[in-house]
Amino acid sequence: MCFIGFYLFLSVFIYTSNGIPDSVRILGLFDSENQMEEIAFRYAVDRVNSARHVLPRTRVLGQVERVSLRDSFTASKKVCNFLRYGLVGVFGPSSDTATHIQSLCDAFELPHVETRYDRKRKRYRYDFAVNLYPHPETLSKAYYDLVKSWGWKNVALLYEQGSSLTELQELMKAQDINFHLKELPLEGDVRPLLKEIRKDSISQIVLACSSKRILDILRQANQVGLISTYHSYVLTSLDLQTVDLAEFRDSGVNITGYSIIDPTKSEVANAVSDWVFGELRYGRALDLTEKKLTVSAALIYDAVLLFSKALHDLDRSQDISVRPMNCNSPDQTTYGSALVSYMKLMELDGLTGSIKFDGRGYRTQFSLDIIEYSHTEDFKKIGTWTPSYGTNFTRNYQDVYAQIIEGLQNRTFRVTTILTQPYVMLVPDWEALGLEGNDRFEGFAVELIKDISEILKFNYKIHVVEDGNYGSLDANGQWNGMIKELLDQKADVAIGDLSINYDRETAVDFTTPFLNTGISILYKKAQKKPPSLFSFLLPFSVDVWIYMATAYLGVSVLLFILARKHLLSG
Repeated sequence: MCFIGFYLFLSVFIYTSNGIPDSVRILGLFDSENQMEEIAFRYAVDRVNSARHVLPRTRVLGQVERVSLRDSFTASKKVCNFLRYGLVGVFGPSSDTATHIQSLCDAFELPHVETRYDRKRKRYRYDFAVNLYPHPETLSKAYYDLVKSWGWKNVALLYEQGSSLTELQELMKAQDINFHLKELPLEGDVRPLLKEIRKDSISQIVLACSSKRILDILRQANQVGLISTYHSYVLTSLDLQTVDLAEFRDSGVNITGYSIIDPTKSEVANAVSDWVFGELRYGRALDLTEKKLTVSAALIYDAVLLFSKALHDLDRSQDISVRPMNCNSPDQTTYGSALVSYMKLMELDGLTGSIKFDGRGYRTQFSLDIIEYSHTEDFKKIGTWTPSYGTNFTRNYQDVYAQIIEGLQNRTFRVTTILTQPYVMLVPDWEALGLEGNDRFEGFAVELIKDISEILKFNYKIHVVEDGNYGSLDANGQWNGMIKELLDQKADVAIGDLSINYDRETAVDFTTPFLNTGISILYKKAQKKPPSLFSFLLPFSVDVWIYMATAYLGVSVLLFILARKHLLSG
């Protein structure tokens, strides 16, 4: 009995001494300007330490260090300093300095967790890094599917100077879309470039830039007349919903993009609440809501949880020995490769949705929300995108119709027309009657637009087309008349007896016609005569009746002669 007790005690002692230490240290490297990532890192560590089902016997110590954007030497030196105390993982930074940190972690076989958009990421790599940011090539397919679903054909693609355009490769390879590439300067005035787009009459624009520049670029676009009902934008930043676009609410512009964070999820609401109230305990106010949560902060939070869960599972399958290391010696961890493999096999439902990796260790399986800027409630979810099924719009016909009606209300449209009776005419003696504006006109088309405006509650101003033409192509392929005014955005609506043909349909959109015309043959309808005594003779003409009577008499005479001859011979 004593022997059995001693054996159990020895087993527990051996397991405890060879298992994961009572405390493990992880290092978070953050850019000096990105305070939100640091806050997310600290509260993710707190959540791991308070959870009983993840590393229950071990406390995670989260060390935070700030580094400059391009100071890779200082960042590497800070990692070396903490290696002396024993590290199990390094997180960040989100700048290009991470490339040097990754090389250092590879040398020591130390897990390196990234949450940045890596433009230079190769398709295959064998290292000790795990990146939770969606893979650029998969994002490229998402942007192509969205542009394709809108049916865009002539698109201006604005991208920041120095970017690799990896996330736009699928768009640029499309054979059925005509792209105009425009490189944005890193800062300053972009209006000359935007004026070129307006001169080319391009109304569909893909803007690939950081979320910090979105508002400034859209303001400059508004100054050159590229923010209106005629213009549509697809923004590639996953932080689009954090940008305040209230100043463009009444412009009618269509702005669409993707979001990887669903602000309506309970996990997001709970995390934001914990951060806000946690900071208040230290006397610090944190201006944060579910819609202001950045992707980088959410990814850092998810990364710490994923790393801790993988470390917990690894501890259950093998011994983890954490020992101090020195950058001047060839030391390596004994668990790094296994821990990275566990992370790549792990699945987690985090703030950025479902987190799982493909066979190459990249995050290619994820879901994105399609969001559109609404004129009443900022950004609104209108669909979802997945790599397997592409775009799937969730709004129904009633939602689309209600949005269109809402966008028409209280707006003033410029209506171009041509004087043609009885559709549009000037009221006789309108000058003597002192009539102005829309009251000068009368006719079927005038009454039609008036009734429509009363139903949909919009305003309008009618003017006669300057050159007096309906709209046709000249020898140089240029439009004139009402079609030209629509294309030049001098008018919003054209109304009148404007016929629909192929050329006009390719240039502008038509409503259902209010009058259908075509080639017809007119003939006089026969009048029915009253019946007479000889109506029974009407089926045949007089000549036919004469022929029939003659034939009848001829046959009768012939039969009579034959009968007489037969009697005489008998």
